[in-house]
Amino acid sequence: MPKIVDHDAYRKELLSQCFDLFAEQGYGSITMRQIAQGLKVSTGTLYHYFPSKEAIFEQLMESMAQQDISQVIETLKDTETVGERIEIAFAFIEENRDRLEKQTLLMADYYQHQQRQKGSRSKVIQQIEQQIKELVMNVMKIDDSDVVDLVLSLVDGLMFAKVYDGEPISIARQGKVLAKMVTAYMALKQLQV
Repeated sequence: MPKIVDHDAYRKELLSQCFDLFAEQGYGSITMRQIAQGLKVSTGTLYHYFPSKEAIFEQLMESMAQQDISQVIETLKDTETVGERIEIAFAFIEENRDRLEKQTLLMADYYQHQQRQKGSRSKVIQQIEQQIKELVMNVMKIDDSDVVDLVLSLVDGLMFAKVYDGEPISIARQGKVLAKMVTAYMALKQLQV
């Protein structure tokens, strides 16, 4: 009797193992053959589940973003204030820093590769960015798009800080500072209304 394979589960299993392969070699450098070798499957098997390296990467980033968004939503469900939500979200980032730094660098590598190859950004990556922006706006309850852009820029900067300085900056501490600033800004904004 032939072996019954749950193709969706197997595809997800392969996908989950790809992050370290991309993180070690970078998006632009790794090939489908190297990915297959790293996963210990044939290139044909890999192509059966994924039409291209780009598809693997985009599905991987989308899956990771969904997991992160779900986890952040869960950790923020019992918080009251914007300041608390910012501090908790930044604590989450601190706890997952190593993976998130790698993910940020991979996204930059992917972005450069896309610009060179296609001259445009991936729709999947744009959707992920939009979901993250909506998370900050809706879950963190920040309705000022300029503040949301500031928060996201700060997070990106903190992810790249280690690349520039070699030493990581305390993300949790920066979250506390940002929480105070956003809370003060929103209180001032309420007074002006």
